[in-house]
Amino acid sequence: MSNVTVQSVVYQIDGQSYESRLVFSEGAKAAPGLVMAPNWMGISEDAEQIAKEVAGKGYVVLLADLYGQNVRPTNSDEAAAAMMPMKNDRALLKKRMTAALDQLTAQTFAAVDKAKLAAFGFCFGGCCALELARTGAPLKAAVSFHGTLDTTNPADANNITGKVLVLHGASDPLVPKEQLPAFEAEMNAANVDWQLLSYGGAFHSFTDRHANNPGVQMYNPTVSKRAFTAMHNLLDEVFEG
Repeated sequence: MSNVTVQSVVYQIDGQSYESRLVFSEGAKAAPGLVMAPNWMGISEDAEQIAKEVAGKGYVVLLADLYGQNVRPTNSDEAAAAMMPMKNDRALLKKRMTAALDQLTAQTFAAVDKAKLAAFGFCFGGCCALELARTGAPLKAAVSFHGTLDTTNPADANNITGKVLVLHGASDPLVPKEQLPAFEAEMNAANVDWQLLSYGGAFHSFTDRHANNPGVQMYNPTVSKRAFTAMHNLLDEVFEG
């Protein structure tokens, strides 16, 4: 990843400044573009590291600022205060995710193949990736890592244009179990091409190297590796050719 660059991208939504991170390999030809929605901590060093690792596979990644340029949570209370207004207002959430996708395709720092776009996210960010897909955004794929699956209007799944992959910890206590069959019914009703991989023994935040809340949020390196492999396999499939 020695040639991977991180570039700030500042833009406005309703008069408020947002500062996302564009992560890409310098000198590369037009590459598929990915919007990455971070977990509830927002823009962070950990999120940037994931974006760098993914960009190193040959993608242009926009790590989305969903809270605002001056909102950088430092603890769970601050993260919850920033996240909950969006969880409770899905129109607002979708507006900010759509703005991030627009920035990915409009920026001039790295060449993006606009016919090859996808979104992925973690925890709250997984919810955000799925909600962006439900807007009808031109995504080839949307991927959720240990994210919640609920939505305020299941009929919006009819707008989904690409494939959906949910990577779920079977022991995750923070994703209510009733959300799984509801999600499956939502996807089936809309004839979406979807997958839900449920990993035994995995809790919430299984990709987060710092997660260490036994029985609730736990890093699982084996499951994390499997989940990222599943995402990259899907991206290879949808971006083929």
